[in-house]
Amino acid sequence: MASQAMLQVFGQPASTDVARVMVCLLERQLDFELDPSGHQVTLTHGNVTLGDSRDICRYVCTEFPRWCTRDLYGAGALERASIEQWLQAEAQSFDAPSSALALFHLAVGGAPAPAPYVSGDEAAAVESERQLVRVLDVYDGALGRSAYLAGDDFTLADLSHLPNAHYLACSARGRALLASRANVARWYAAISSRPAWRQVVAVQARTAHYPVAFHPSASGHGAV
Repeated sequence: MASQAMLQVFGQPASTDVARVMVCLLERQLDFELDPSGHQVTLTHGNVTLGDSRDICRYVCTEFPRWCTRDLYGAGALERASIEQWLQAEAQSFDAPSSALALFHLAVGGAPAPAPYVSGDEAAAVESERQLVRVLDVYDGALGRSAYLAGDDFTLADLSHLPNAHYLACSARGRALLASRANVARWYAAISSRPAWRQVVAVQARTAHYPVAFHPSASGHGAV
């Protein structure tokens, strides 16, 4: 069966797409191998090959039984529909402005950017910030009614936001933006402190260019 095959992730851990897949696998406590060769995220599992990070996360949550973790993708149709709503919001409304703003802030701040940045257009950054503020206003309202986006449990809805939110928080302006809404600030503090995400950040900091095997089920979210 496909579920018995080794999970392999290809791509640089600094990539937001690769980071999204890594934290999903670690949250699910699944063994996998990271091969940082390649520029775009790819997951192979037996004869299955996937190349979209959000689809990979959906696959991981539906392919493997929930024997050791809470369900990240909803326990029923209603919960899953709510999670999907927020996954779409992340992909369609949060991703582009947060990515553009993070790159701009890191570039003008002199810190290493997560990807090549070629335009220092302040006007474009202002527009991205305007778009992101509108998104965060919606999030803040939702987070005033529940601990996480899709309810009171951490799910893919929250997990999918981590990579871009992290890079946004790497600059003073980005941190101030996240902190400007109390519910968003509380939510980001909670999701960014999860052990699985902290391990992804540690791997990113090492900027490894060699394969790494992860055995969280055996060693408590560890890599060897």
